[in-house]
Amino acid sequence: MPRTCLIVDFGGVLTTSLDDAVRAFEEREGLFEGAVAKAWYLDPEMVRLTHELERGRVAQVDWNRRAGRRLGVDSTNLLGRIFADCRLDAPMVSAVAVARAAGLRVGLLSNSMGLTPWNMYQGLDLDAAFDAALLSEWHGLRKPEPAMYELILKVLELPGEDCVFVDDNLGNLRPAQALGMATVLHRNAEDSTARLGELLGVTLGSDPR
Repeated sequence: MPRTCLIVDFGGVLTTSLDDAVRAFEEREGLFEGAVAKAWYLDPEMVRLTHELERGRVAQVDWNRRAGRRLGVDSTNLLGRIFADCRLDAPMVSAVAVARAAGLRVGLLSNSMGLTPWNMYQGLDLDAAFDAALLSEWHGLRKPEPAMYELILKVLELPGEDCVFVDDNLGNLRPAQALGMATVLHRNAEDSTARLGELLGVTLGSDPR
């Protein structure tokens, strides 16, 4: 039987590539390729700080200040500048709209990074687009903590076996699988929408509205 609910990540799934945006930022700032990964993802203190940011315990401006020092660049709206080239991915946003128009439930499960001064979700009305939108900072949780997945199932009032979860991070899929969700590792809209069509029994290639 087809699944009846689609749950998606935001950054890197409903947007264009985060990695491409980072590389463009590095080029603009005159940094070597991989500088952001080294200063951010490979630095234990920055990893800890990022997790606290995602849980809403650290302000974005504080993260910017610390990361700016690590990178040796101006910290003003640093996250916004790092991801300046990131845009909504129209085919994936359309796929969510098509699924909802077809009568499926749709949810958002996102590790947020603060909403000011840079708002990753600007340009998409989350309340209008989703039956349930859970941002990590609102709940003091972050993926891949199982409680984050359990919470969206509770809000949607559905068992995991009814749902499909899409994320661009393999590690974020495993807790969803443990709750019975089918999962899709997102790499591009064409492959993801094709696989989602199989799992949901709905063609997601175009928005019928």
